[in-house]
Parts: sequence; C-alpha cells; structure tokens
Amino acid sequence: MVIETLLIVLGIFALSQVIIRVLSKLARAPFPAFIGGILDSNFRRRFQPADKLLQRSGIKEGMHILEVGCGSGAFTTFVAKVVGEKGKVYALDFQPEMLKQLERKLSKPENRDIKNIELIDSSAYELPFDNNLLDLVYMITVLQEIPDRIKALNEARRVLKPGGILAVTEFLPDNDYPLKSTTIKIGREAGFILDRALGSFWNYTVRFRRP
Repeated sequence: MVIETLLIVLGIFALSQVIIRVLSKLARAPFPAFIGGILDSNFRRRFQPADKLLQRSGIKEGMHILEVGCGSGAFTTFVAKVVGEKGKVYALDFQPEMLKQLERKLSKPENRDIKNIELIDSSAYELPFDNNLLDLVYMITVLQEIPDRIKALNEARRVLKPGGILAVTEFLPDNDYPLKSTTIKIGREAGFILDRALGSFWNYTVRFRRP
C-alpha cells in the first residue's frame, strides 16, 4: 500500500513537471513578480541553503559581483554580507516590480546596515559595465529563462576580469531545470572554461572561469 501510494505521488509529480515545462516553453517568460515572496522565502532556502550556494559559487570577501536575475533578492543580502564593505553587489533584473520588492527588503531594519548593494534595471543582453570589471557573475535558476543564452553569457564574459568566475546554479523543482551536462555545454559554447561542478543532481552549481 505504501509503495503504491508513493508511486502515485511520484507519477503526479512527474506529470505536473511535464505540464509546467510545456507551458513554460510556450510562454517563454520569467517568473512573474507576484511570486517574489515565494522565491524569497525561508522555505525555499531550506532546500537551497544560502551558505552552500555561496560557497559553491566561489563568492568571497572583497569581490565585486553581479547577480543576473536577482528577482526579489532571495540570496542577494547573503552575498552582500559575505563580500563585506570592500566588496560590491550589483543586483540586476529587467522586471521593475522585482527590484521594488528587493528595495523594500533592503529598507527593513535588519538590512539597513547593508550599503554595498546597487539595484540595476537592465537586460542580461546589455550589461551597463565596462569590460574586464567584475570578479564574479552568478545566476540562480535564471539562465534557462533567457531566450538567447549565448548572447547573455557573452555579455557576462565581457564584463568579467580575465580569470573571473561565472557561477550557474540550477534546482530541479524549477520548471526550466536543465541537466548539469547541458549547463556545462552552454558555458563552454560561450567561451568559458569549466572550473568545477558541485552539488547534487537535484541542486547543483557549475562554476566556470573566463580565459
């Protein structure tokens, strides 16, 4: 009985994933702003712990970092605390309402001491930075939502310093989840060198370096 119930639950989950993925491909749209509160929740971070994600991405004190697709800021403040006063976090999103949610988050008492985050309303295709400027660019369940991924990664490569890091994190419940091998292939096609692939099948980070 238990096995039958488990199989039914797994079957429903698999079917729902197929339906969600098909609808997502047809819509070709990022997560809407109204679910920002769900994306930025402790429930999500139970399955995607911030400390592990930052460690896998290679984020360290003093770095100047760009987050592409920051959304409502689920991990942005954690990154800002790690890079510290000498570091900088540029939180970029092309949905103004997402940036407004992050702005409201930063105005809360527990975050008012964070002064090293700059919000940027822009596209991943046109990053408002000079060449060879940043230490690290990271994306969390974002890359697959970008229609022209190579164009976006070429921009990321342009703004990174030689030897700079690109960190791409994916999470299986996400409706656009790609296999690790797919992420590695895309990164290499955009001219990056694979550094390390960390994490599990369900929740992984692929770290690349700019040549």
